[in-house]
Amino acid sequence: MNPDNFVHAVINASHDAPFFVSRFREAFLNYSSLVDMLDINMSREAQDRVNLEREFYGREVMNTIACEGLERVERPETYKQWQARNMRAGFKMLPLKQEMLKKIRGKVKEGGYHEDFVINEDSQWMLQGWRRRIFCASSCWVCQQQLKEAVISYWIVKPLMIPLWKFQSLMSECAALVA
Repeated sequence: MNPDNFVHAVINASHDAPFFVSRFREAFLNYSSLVDMLDINMSREAQDRVNLEREFYGREVMNTIACEGLERVERPETYKQWQARNMRAGFKMLPLKQEMLKKIRGKVKEGGYHEDFVINEDSQWMLQGWRRRIFCASSCWVCQQQLKEAVISYWIVKPLMIPLWKFQSLMSECAALVA
């Protein structure tokens, strides 16, 4: 595997604290915003919402709050933490295309989405969220040329920063962002 670039999309949250009270507070703020978004945009009886809450968010909340140590697998971090990690690993962030950002904002505004959906930019990350809470951040990265081989080896030998299946599927999408 020798990608020229990759898109990094992360769940932006900071409920990875080792202390329960801090973790609970951050998880509460994050998931209450998600529930607020769902309440406004979907009926509570909608089967898609029930499935989403039970199978996705329910498991995340349970793992974040009820599990400790190795049992806790949900450990989301902020996009700024990922930015620092990617840069230390030898990646360079590519600029966010303003035309693309403008097009996405237009689709959200004109596509019938609720006015509280947010599409913003910060430090070349495209941020997506609800009201003042950012849920997802996306950016495009490239290996610094002199470090490319070492970085690829790092990705293969060390645990992946993102799961391999996500990495492979997102590589193709990145081509559209940098083209």
